[in-house]
Amino acid sequence: MKSLLLIIAFYRLCLFSYSQNNSSMPTKWRAVIHRQDHNDIVFNFEKEQKDNRTVLYVLNAGERLRVDSVRFQGDSVFIKMPVFESSFKATIAQGKWSGMWIKGTAGAEQVMPFTAEKNNVRFTLSEGPAKIDINGRWAVRFASDSTGETSSIAEFRQKGDKLEGTFLTPTGDYRFLEGVVTGNKLKLSGFDGAHAYLFTADITDKNTIQHGKYFSGLKYSEEWWATKDAGAKVKTDEAAMYLRPGEEKLDFRFPDLNGHPVSINDQRFKNKVVIVQLMGSWCPNCMDETAFLSDYYNRNKQQGVEIVALAYEYSTNFERSQKSLKKFQQRFNVQYPVLITGVTVSDTFRTEKTLPQVTRIKVFPSSIIIDKKGKVRKLDTGFFGPGTGQHYEAYKQEFYKTIDTLLKEK
Repeated sequence: MKSLLLIIAFYRLCLFSYSQNNSSMPTKWRAVIHRQDHNDIVFNFEKEQKDNRTVLYVLNAGERLRVDSVRFQGDSVFIKMPVFESSFKATIAQGKWSGMWIKGTAGAEQVMPFTAEKNNVRFTLSEGPAKIDINGRWAVRFASDSTGETSSIAEFRQKGDKLEGTFLTPTGDYRFLEGVVTGNKLKLSGFDGAHAYLFTADITDKNTIQHGKYFSGLKYSEEWWATKDAGAKVKTDEAAMYLRPGEEKLDFRFPDLNGHPVSINDQRFKNKVVIVQLMGSWCPNCMDETAFLSDYYNRNKQQGVEIVALAYEYSTNFERSQKSLKKFQQRFNVQYPVLITGVTVSDTFRTEKTLPQVTRIKVFPSSIIIDKKGKVRKLDTGFFGPGTGQHYEAYKQEFYKTIDTLLKEK
């Protein structure tokens, strides 16, 4: 009997030790970024204890964005997002976090009120269960006083009341959006650290969406409407980039993240197929493209492929750009050179100052593919990321085909 009690005590001690030193069960939270017009942007995250550290996972449809930098001090919590110039600070009272979301921009920091509490609901079914299924592809028009009307397509995936999807434009996509259809209304939101989105609309019937509103960040908004169209396509010509007449090769030289100059004419790029990535650490689609390109490069660099990234940042300050880009580099295990152009994304002469051989850079990210002889063979704009489903798969297949063809050339 005594030996049995000892065994039970030992088992309980081991179980306690295991629970103290390993992951706890995650809890799901509902976060709200509060706009002045009360069109608040909501998202969910999971909070988990791992090895005596708090880890958060921002949740958007199929994406779980890991956030490692979470610090508690007294009754306060401080969170740094893993990629962008984005952070939260809040006080804790009665299980609720209340504070601010702070986002770096090309000008002054953008600050918005933020709250969070334990809740696994993103949107309530305020209008009851879904009355209409909007699953499929839609031709979309956006309109605002500043930009006029622009075209887009939406891909919606609906299961019962649950809704996921994204919008694709000539300049990229809105990444992972998640929400509901309640009654004859839709609600979708997304947050990735850099951008906070909310989409609402009335569903008139199975082929028509009207009275749509798109809200972004502190105060931006647009109207939108849509018609179901299985054959709708993005008009990528609007974002196209070309070689200028008489040009066939690029010629650039910029410092890498350690300040060492790197040129496209360096020996490491000779007789290689080279992908020149045009990006910025402020750009969510650039995050998706960097994840794809880094993985591709790390698996295929021995095949005669090189990649070099040219970064266009918010500021000409080297240290600020370096700090932001190193977060990208570390997050996605980037082994290829990332160069700081020293030219801001908002500079209207950014193309002339960095790549005068091509027409205006309209879209980030974009890529320029160079053959083994150093000649530009393809200029690719309008990257569609993993949130776009089959469009992302089509992009990857076209990319693989292009690179494989150039690798076979002598």
